Parts: sequence; structure tokens; C-alpha cells
Amino acid sequence: MYLHIGEDILVKTDDVIAILDKKLLQASPIMSEFLEKKSGVTSHLAKNSVKSIVVTDKQVYYSPLASSTLKKRSLQPSLLIDDIDIL
Repeated sequence: MYLHIGEDILVKTDDVIAILDKKLLQASPIMSEFLEKKSGVTSHLAKNSVKSIVVTDKQVYYSPLASSTLKKRSLQPSLLIDDIDIL
């Protein structure tokens, strides 16, 4: 299954390690240090404000979507083209 995290970017839900709220970044020096170390594999999807951070095994995404929205999306079953019978 895939998760739309903003700006037409889809990530496999199996690859998602964490979906973090932006407030954690401001409140935790450990989180700030982690993100500094991952700066080479970071993608900013938010043109205006970052609302959440999606961590995968290969990439860190700054998303314009709220962490609660991403959680809801991750729990919904996805509809794939292969699943549709076209007559």
C-alpha cells in the first residue's frame, strides 16, 4: 500500500518508520540532532509550513500535511488499478 504525503509524493507504507508531528522537532534536541544527521537525504515538500515529518528507511520528508491526516490515510485501504475489473 502507498501513502500520499504531499506534493504528488507516494511512499510505500512498509517503508515508513515514523510519522512525527512538527512540535516534536521544536521540543526535542535529540530529534533536531537526528534530522541534522539526515540532512543529506531530506526532501522539503512543504512550500509554506511544515506540519509533519515522515521518516523512511532511505529518506526524510518534511510534509505540508498534518500527522493526524497522514495516520488516517495510512489506515485506509488503497485502490490499485490492478484491482479494478474494466468491462
